Amino acid sequence: MDKYIPTREDAYKLLTEYVQDPSLINHSLMVESVMRHFAELYGEDVEKWGVIGLIHDLDFEKYPDQHCEMTEKILRENNWPEDYIRGVLSHGWGLATGVEPIHPMEKVIYTIDELTGLIYATALMRPSKSLYDLKVKSVKKKWKQSSFAAAINREVIAQGAELMGMELDKVIEETIEGMKPVTEQIGLKVI
Repeated sequence: MDKYIPTREDAYKLLTEYVQDPSLINHSLMVESVMRHFAELYGEDVEKWGVIGLIHDLDFEKYPDQHCEMTEKILRENNWPEDYIRGVLSHGWGLATGVEPIHPMEKVIYTIDELTGLIYATALMRPSKSLYDLKVKSVKKKWKQSSFAAAINREVIAQGAELMGMELDKVIEETIEGMKPVTEQIGLKVI
């Protein structure tokens, strides 16, 4: 029997079985889109990276105190491949898991998970409410205001950029680009 390879449809069905909160679904769509973007940049498997991005916070709404732990359990029960599970778990390194990001995909999800939230919050504050005129310097300005989107862990983002071997500004720029395909789905404007 061939190894089960989850499709985007499988991932979305599982996600919506466990997550009803529209903001968490939006977050999952943002992370999926950015993961797909980085997979293209790296010449990697776009579908695989996207599926892992989409499913990464599967347990966060129902089991916030067991974040990642319950996702691992659910994915195993659904026969997901080990490398997908490891990819998902790596986004919680040092926060909810001990799974250190090693593979480029793991380093990317670890870095951009929090960053998508900061970029989204920054875009919402702009008169245009758009990613299309959002510049890196605007995100960096909000980055420095610790009271802005205070729950976002800037240390994780900075550490992740270092793990990726990419300048923070470049990571921010590519993450903005990666979020653009889901602009309307997540409630932002296309200008």
